Parts: sequence; structure tokens; C-alpha cells
Amino acid sequence: MSNTKKIAIMSTLVLLLAVTAVFNFVLAGTPADAATDGTAQDDYFTSYRTERVTTRNEEFLQLDSVIAAYAADSAEYKEAVAEKQRMVEVMETELVIETMIKTIGFSDAAVAIGAESENINIFVNSSELSTENVTQIFSIIEDELGIRNGNIVIMPIYAES
Repeated sequence: MSNTKKIAIMSTLVLLLAVTAVFNFVLAGTPADAATDGTAQDDYFTSYRTERVTTRNEEFLQLDSVIAAYAADSAEYKEAVAEKQRMVEVMETELVIETMIKTIGFSDAAVAIGAESENINIFVNSSELSTENVTQIFSIIEDELGIRNGNIVIMPIYAES
């Protein structure tokens, strides 16, 4: 199977996964009076992920239109395919890091890796972070990305009721 077919299949699968996630969120519904019982904060991570998926879907659609408009041997086509592949790799890395952070004891986490920079923003569901927590998270970043010194921001977001 050629690389172009693999990329097309992978892109389609990622797009379907994102659409499924959005439909799951929309169809599950959230009560209008959620803010009155203290659960509004629980939606921080869900809202963040939904916005991230929506934004990335728009980016994928733009890249798909470039890919469809240009011949396979053009520079624009190759750049768009490379960008889609890079975006998929970033999404996979974010998911792995989020899962690893959850395994060290946090109930939820969201990771954002910068597209044009080496900025990494990590939001964890916690009222505060201990030195041990921060060290564990930095260790995960170093193991997964090979970044020892960088623009890494770890923010506690208390979203538990």
C-alpha cells in the first residue's frame, strides 16, 4: 500500500473518530441547569477537548481541500500531506501523555502541544501540584518527547465537585 493511501486512510479514521467524539458529546446532552449544582466545572476538560477536536477538524478540512486541489507531485500537495501527518502524530502524542498523566493519579488531564513552537501546556485536574507531581509530569514529557528544557507549562485546574 502506498504512503498516500495510508495517509488518506489514517486521515479518514482520525476524522471519523473526531466526528464520533463530537456526536457523542452533543447527543449525550448536558443539562441546562448544570451550573446551579456545581457540575459546571466538571465540563472544563470536556469543553476543552470538544473545542480542540472542532478546531482540528476545520484544519483537516482545509488541508483536504488543498490536497484535492493540487496534483500529487506539487509542493502544495506534499506540504498539506506532511502537515496532516504531523497533526496526527501530535494528536497521538497528546493522547499518550494525557493517559500517562492519568495513570500517576490525576482524574483528568489535557495536553496541548504547540504547532509552530515547542510550547507544551498541560492542564491537570487538581487543586494544587506537589513537587513530586511536577517532577513526574516532566519525566513523562522527557520520555515521550525527548524535551528536557523547553516551554512547558503545567497548570492545575480544579474541576472536581
